[in-house]
Amino acid sequence: METPGYTLCKYTISPRRAYVILRFMSRLSLIDIAVLDLQPVNIAVAEADCVCLTGPSGAGKSLLLRAVADLIPHLGDASLDDSLCSTMKPSLWRRQVGYLPSESHWWSDRVGDHFSQPHAMAFQQLGFDTDVLNWEVSRLSTGEKQRLALLRLLTNQPRALLLDEPTASLDAQGVTRVETMLGNYQQQHQVPLLWVSHDADQVERVAHRVFELQQGQVREVA
Repeated sequence: METPGYTLCKYTISPRRAYVILRFMSRLSLIDIAVLDLQPVNIAVAEADCVCLTGPSGAGKSLLLRAVADLIPHLGDASLDDSLCSTMKPSLWRRQVGYLPSESHWWSDRVGDHFSQPHAMAFQQLGFDTDVLNWEVSRLSTGEKQRLALLRLLTNQPRALLLDEPTASLDAQGVTRVETMLGNYQQQHQVPLLWVSHDADQVERVAHRVFELQQGQVREVA
């Protein structure tokens, strides 16, 4: 059985219920996207591909991700498979093209209020017990917020990911956990990743292609 935009791959049994793992096979394309001093950018990210964006601070990497997420005014367009961002409701686009900012945002005092269907195993993979759902957001460290924000994003099952330094505030163990979770999600769902990183070793580990942003221009370097 197939549903437009993705394939039903298999069923996985959890202790509480059966759920469907979706294999999206999506492609993300940036089409002449320009914002402020950043010249038009054209990048295609294939299914299960990871493209890393590097460059000095202030070069426009975060701005580019925010433009792709349609969060700020910009020129050009983006597409997910055959669907253009400009033809979709912003809320639907952002649900399918998941954006993880470098600084997470929280709208309720309690962690559990941000998760409608929490899975114990997913929390454990990022180093948490499920009692974290009862924590106050105010007690979370920056690294804990960063890990939980990633988990919150992935529970929506986005078909593409925009990642703005997702491990910048983490120790080595936290970096490994996040990279493993993202790699598993990428391969399991066959989704494209556009990943901003300042960590050369991380880029070497996760990237299939690398683009550098400098002086308003983007060029492929690896």
